[in-house]
This record gives sequence, C-alpha cells and structure tokens, in this order.
Amino acid sequence: MANHKQALKRHKQSLVRKARNQHFKSMMRTYLKRARLAVEEGSADADEAVRKAVSVIDRVAQKGVIPRNTAARTISRLTKAASKA
Repeated sequence: MANHKQALKRHKQSLVRKARNQHFKSMMRTYLKRARLAVEEGSADADEAVRKAVSVIDRVAQKGVIPRNTAARTISRLTKAASKA
C-alpha cells in the first residue's frame, strides 16, 4: 500500500479514472454492437444507430479513453459496412 500522502492520492485518482474509462468503453462497445447488428439486419434505423455510435466513439476518443487513430479506424469500418448494406 502507499506510504506517502501523495502516493495514496495518486492511487485513489487512478481508481476513479479507471472506473470512468471502463464506463465509457462499455458504453462505446454497446453502441457499436447495436450499430453493427442494425447494419447486418438491414433495419430501417441502421443509419440512426450508426450516427449515434460514431458520436459516442468520437466523444470517447476526445476524452482520451481510446486513441484517436483507433476511433478513426473503427468509425471508418463502421461507415464502410453501413454504406455497403
């Protein structure tokens, strides 16, 4: 365990940030999964699901939870799949 006040504070901060990052990653994966399913099924609301997923991915990348290039690659693949369907 931490022996100094600063180390204890840094540990607490890392736990808070870890929980926040897990929340955003989980949310992103959920929207991504919904969008992919909508595109595969060819449902009428596929465009809306893709738009929401892109928005969430952008937001998560902006917060620094995932790298910007990863977000760009994911968005590119998602939109490419949506335009094919």
